Amino acid sequence: MIQVAQIIFILSVLVILHEFGHYIAAKIFKVRVEKFYLFMDAGFSLLKKKIGDTEWGIGWLPIGGYVKLSGMIDESMDTEQMKQPAQPWEFRSKPAWQRLIIMLGGIFVNIVLAITIYTIMFSTVGQKYIATDVVQKNGLSFTQIGKDVGFINGDKIISVDGEPVQNKFNRLIIDVLLSDKLIVERNGQPKELKLSDESKAKILGTEGKNFMMPRIEGFKIDSILPKSAAFNAGLKVDDRITSVDGKTFKYYDEFTNLLSNKANDSIALVVVRNNNTVNLKAKLDKDSKLGFRPKLTLANDKEKFEVVNKLSFGQALPQAAKESWQLLVYNVKQFKLILKPKTQAYKQVKSPIGIARMLPDEWNWEFIWSFTALFSIGLAFMNLLPIPGLDGGHALFTIVEMITGKTLNEKTAGYVQTFGMIILLSLMALTFGKDIYQLVVDKLL
Repeated sequence: MIQVAQIIFILSVLVILHEFGHYIAAKIFKVRVEKFYLFMDAGFSLLKKKIGDTEWGIGWLPIGGYVKLSGMIDESMDTEQMKQPAQPWEFRSKPAWQRLIIMLGGIFVNIVLAITIYTIMFSTVGQKYIATDVVQKNGLSFTQIGKDVGFINGDKIISVDGEPVQNKFNRLIIDVLLSDKLIVERNGQPKELKLSDESKAKILGTEGKNFMMPRIEGFKIDSILPKSAAFNAGLKVDDRITSVDGKTFKYYDEFTNLLSNKANDSIALVVVRNNNTVNLKAKLDKDSKLGFRPKLTLANDKEKFEVVNKLSFGQALPQAAKESWQLLVYNVKQFKLILKPKTQAYKQVKSPIGIARMLPDEWNWEFIWSFTALFSIGLAFMNLLPIPGLDGGHALFTIVEMITGKTLNEKTAGYVQTFGMIILLSLMALTFGKDIYQLVVDKLL
């Protein structure tokens, strides 16, 4: 329920402020706003109240929201008013440049919101990120998928598409998945790697961002699988394994190498537990595994890798604007990745249900506001797309009108809007369906 509450709060903030951007621009140019809705009111609304010319309400379907402007074919698909003569308060009677500003008002507010949130966060809790140079101190550790596509444990990524790696590790992961060419340092020598679209599909479809992690010296047990070899051997959470059959190791990947090719074999383990040494015997499973998860994720060892820069307000504002711009650029890059069918990146697109499942199980204001800023830039980018039914689609036709001096006739505009809504509703049905199916499968397994 906490995850559901968080996504509803985040969506509410984003939708209300996005639509307020349209609303305030419309009021500036004296366009009548007939409705202002949080969420969609298909068939009925949960709450509504008319104040002046505007009906304010909350719909029952949490997939967005809208403002209904007089004299405009929008999400409501109300074409009846378009058959009447244009009135001075209607959207269609305003100059093209004013209509363009109204259309872009929501996108502008989304960007301002992100900059505002980041400015406040950078000047209070600080600018936080996982430092690439610290993560790569001992090189990187890769899952089997990472090894299959060409990496080996100990590689350090030194450039992506000819650019030196930036010092934000989460961005580096995205850069790698969006890259055409990588240079890694391997055994002290540079080596070129190229990830095919098929390789990216393997990574995205399995490990995702966890396909490469820091190569940590030593490790502790994070969790033990029920009825596993580790469980039967008596291993416990927070145990630290120091040797296998008398052989010591430095990194987790070296530990897994010691277990390889020992399917169903018995092994001797030396374990440090509460500063005491414990000797255990374990019988590996058919996959040469013990059956536990190590504490190797960045979340487990955040304090080791995280940089916190406390900035003054004057320093925070330009850094917030830079962060928002970089996020917008990454949205463009990720969209290009989605458009490549062989990467299968389109399968990773999530509905609000899928996004909610990614949120933490406890209420964390710092995370929520950071996610809201991130999501706000994503919403701005999505609405910039020149798709009929989105702000970008309306803006595109308005810009064409400003250049050519010609407007779409009302009948054609209705067809275009209908086509756009069919595309958007189909995409939403697919993403919601996929996430609901995954939710059901995960509950059953």
